[in-house]
Amino acid sequence: SNPLWRNQTPVGEFLLAALSPTPQSQAALFALFLLIYISTLVGNTLIMATVSSDPHLRTPMYFLLGNLSFLDLCYSTVTAPKMLLDFLSERRSISYQACMAQLFFLHFVGAAEMFLLTVMAYDRYVAICKPLHYPSIMNRSLCSWLVAASWTGGFIHSTVQTILTMQLPFCGPNQVDNFFCDVPPVIKLACTDTYVVELLMVSNSGLISTSCFVILVASYATILVRIRSPEGRRKALSTCASHLTVVTLFFGPCIFIYARPFSIFSVDKLVSVLYNIITPMLNPLIYTLRNKEVKSAMRRLRTWGKSPLISLKHLQIP
Repeated sequence: SNPLWRNQTPVGEFLLAALSPTPQSQAALFALFLLIYISTLVGNTLIMATVSSDPHLRTPMYFLLGNLSFLDLCYSTVTAPKMLLDFLSERRSISYQACMAQLFFLHFVGAAEMFLLTVMAYDRYVAICKPLHYPSIMNRSLCSWLVAASWTGGFIHSTVQTILTMQLPFCGPNQVDNFFCDVPPVIKLACTDTYVVELLMVSNSGLISTSCFVILVASYATILVRIRSPEGRRKALSTCASHLTVVTLFFGPCIFIYARPFSIFSVDKLVSVLYNIITPMLNPLIYTLRNKEVKSAMRRLRTWGKSPLISLKHLQIP
């Protein structure tokens, strides 16, 4: 611990790193990421509207899918707007309070999504391995409780991360080695020894991401083992393929960032772009391209939208 930090001025703002050093590439990246963010907003909003409006999709799987789209939309919005503004600014600064708020909501929504993906894997396990008992097990009440538990778990996780970070003294330097405020690059700027805090945070974030990923892989392995016929396995793998893709794209980068000591690598910014910006856009594409029911419901939604007789009951949440 450094006893001199008490006599120094606390940091009032942080400077965020640029994704590219040249103005020409900054402009190109701004256009690219603006398109990605708009696609994320449109795609996830479309899935939420489709799931909530179509009576054919009022099942646990699509209820969970609608919640996943809402989390993806929120997750991208935590970092993308600020990143887009910074592409147009010469000085990429963020106040201490805004930095802590960004860090809190990033981990709140991110952890909630991890828990929700685990719930979705359980839903697929029950649907495939216990089809006769599926309606009674995955009833509306249980689905609501599981979604609420995912949000609660994310809130608790994020609160712990944020409190541990805010208790650290920051007195300079203030250059965050990423384009948003996250735990690993921020606590590296603390004017004290952060070994114990890093150990606690790795145990928290790293354990959550790794445990959820192991549970997900184990659930899909169990599904394939329980199904004897090759045809049944093929159908099960096809059903779960989209979920497996989402899991790999989301959990792989998270485990890489949070399940190791907080050493900063140059590749971290690219990995952060993948799970913060790219994955929330890919989720609606993956689910709609591989799901005939969702595509059919979207076509019906467009038909209803053209009709002047559209009823408000179509907009009810399932």
